[in-house]
Amino acid sequence: MAWRIGIDIGGTFTDVAMVEENTGRIGIAKVLTTPSDFGQGVIDGITQALTTHHVAAADVVMLSHATTVVTNALLEKKGARAGFVATRGFRDLLELRRSSRPDLYDLFQDGPGVLVPRRHRFEITERIDAQGQVVTPLAEDELPALIAAIRAAGLQTVAVSFLFSFLNDAHERKVGAALRAALPDVGVFLSCEVLPEIREFERASTTAVCAYVGPLLASYLRRLSEATQAMGLPALQVMGSSGGVFDIAEGLRMPAMAVESGPAAGVIAAALVGRQLGRPNLISFDMGGTTAKASVIANGEVAVTAEYEVGGAANAKRWMHGTGHPIRVPVIDLAEVSAGGGSIAWVDPGGALKAGPHSAGAVPGPAAYGRGGVQATVTDANVILGHLDREALLGGGLPVDYAGAEAAIMTDVANRFGLSAADAAERIVRVVNSNMAQALRIVSVERGYDPREFSLIAFGGAGPVHAVALADELGIPEVIIPPVPGAFSALGLVATDLKRDYARSLYADLASVPVERVAEIVAGMEAEGAAMLETSGVSLERRALIRMADVRYRRQAYELTIPVGLGPITRTTLDELAAAFHARHEQTYGHANRQEPVQLVTLRLTALGRHADVQLTKRGDASAARVRQRQAWFETTGFVATNVHWRDGLVTGTILHGPVVIEALDSTVVVPPGWMAEVDDRGYLRITRRA
Repeated sequence: MAWRIGIDIGGTFTDVAMVEENTGRIGIAKVLTTPSDFGQGVIDGITQALTTHHVAAADVVMLSHATTVVTNALLEKKGARAGFVATRGFRDLLELRRSSRPDLYDLFQDGPGVLVPRRHRFEITERIDAQGQVVTPLAEDELPALIAAIRAAGLQTVAVSFLFSFLNDAHERKVGAALRAALPDVGVFLSCEVLPEIREFERASTTAVCAYVGPLLASYLRRLSEATQAMGLPALQVMGSSGGVFDIAEGLRMPAMAVESGPAAGVIAAALVGRQLGRPNLISFDMGGTTAKASVIANGEVAVTAEYEVGGAANAKRWMHGTGHPIRVPVIDLAEVSAGGGSIAWVDPGGALKAGPHSAGAVPGPAAYGRGGVQATVTDANVILGHLDREALLGGGLPVDYAGAEAAIMTDVANRFGLSAADAAERIVRVVNSNMAQALRIVSVERGYDPREFSLIAFGGAGPVHAVALADELGIPEVIIPPVPGAFSALGLVATDLKRDYARSLYADLASVPVERVAEIVAGMEAEGAAMLETSGVSLERRALIRMADVRYRRQAYELTIPVGLGPITRTTLDELAAAFHARHEQTYGHANRQEPVQLVTLRLTALGRHADVQLTKRGDASAARVRQRQAWFETTGFVATNVHWRDGLVTGTILHGPVVIEALDSTVVVPPGWMAEVDDRGYLRITRRA
């Protein structure tokens, strides 16, 4: 037997998912996340999974991991002691930023802190113009003083980003070579290696982010890799933000690729489910302990964007600009809100009920977990409403403190409004559902899609609890609950491909750009991608190279990313690219100007090492069936006696009419009145409105 293992660290639980390649058989383990040492939770989870499912380490052929180290370092401002070297006169580039602000009318808002303090930002004399020509030669006689200053500051890493180095990188590479030779213990990140793209601030910011988080990521992955290899497991792979895994060496060259790796894994798993169920149009909804994430899969394609900000409020409100540190790497297009099972409910000074952004996390956790938490959370509200079991979760492995949950709700919310615990819990759930519905609208309606034409696939520990209520609000006709939804992002890790993204800026009108120049750049990136796949041991039949381009109208400031056709690059290829851009622009913004010149900005390439798809199945066993009853609250009925089924006992063809609750080891599914759930032949739950 050959098994694949995926590990996803969440705000409350660390999930381990195992899939047997030939049969699609699934096994899971959930352990509490260990914030003091995330790697310990990973090892605990792997050990539990191997032991529980009687799998030998020698039978594991793939080990993939989604890490939060990069995001946490930026959020908590606990990165490396980094420096920054710029063209003379541009020392303050990271501080000047762009003019975008998250709140247009707040004159006193603070921008995100700069990752590199001014005393660690240096300048060197050099200048290259917008055509890539040398205007001022590099002052190599300034290098000894620069090296001495970096050494005296005790810096761990240095980011180097010069003007127009994406057109001519000679100066940047000379400085990089000198720093690496003189300071072998200092990590050096060059913007021409990290991100050879137009837009000076975004390029500098991405390079600075890599320098800031690089040592932490390297230390974490090295320790975890040594621990897993000592267990006899295969080489560790890391999930990237664009929806593919890469080896550790690739990740350390470009640490920014590891941002948002966990949410990306969930979307990849959702796309796999869509292919297996014949559902090309899906909205993925992932609600865990801290956040809820939504993404759209249209015509089987996962939406990817190159515009992303990390740190600050950007991680809570994905669509806002000016709140974090921009990174120009492909990221799966997600809307994210601070709405998870551990989100804390509170009343603001104006008397409005809020849920999040703060979370009880794994420590101390919701009050219902009985681990020291005393603040009211969404999980506590669901316990009070009967949506979650009032005695134990995780199949009995996590006792529930109902009295603690009720006391927290009363103290933090109910007493403030003169409500009962149940009424206060109902209002908390309404608030958090409203926040999450906003995220679903962001990725569907605001992207030009009608949610009524999509199915909602819900996962995460809390996603299936709230999914049908959200579908009802947006008019989505079908909700799909996959096998083991509580560990679904971990499943995505075993179903994804090896992936690396490359980019080169070429700023020119499509109608007049020399075809030979476009072909030369594409060929260069394809050679890099092929070399990476060769180094990673990917066989020829499993390799794929996908071309794309960032394109815009001449007078626009931002681009759309459009696929580029296969085969030789010809004038016809570029004409087809322009036509595809017009069509995408019309879909996205509601209009297109086919008379305006179309401008090429950046050429992109994705190198893929494809893994064979695994067929995800988890059929029920009638011998495991059990049914009981409890009082549960629903909007149309209030509290009503509700049947509670154990999911592992639901066999193919089972139909359950709401109101009903379906429990499993990893998650709970709530089916309100007016909806029905059916178990298909793969073990998926399909929830639809009753006729």
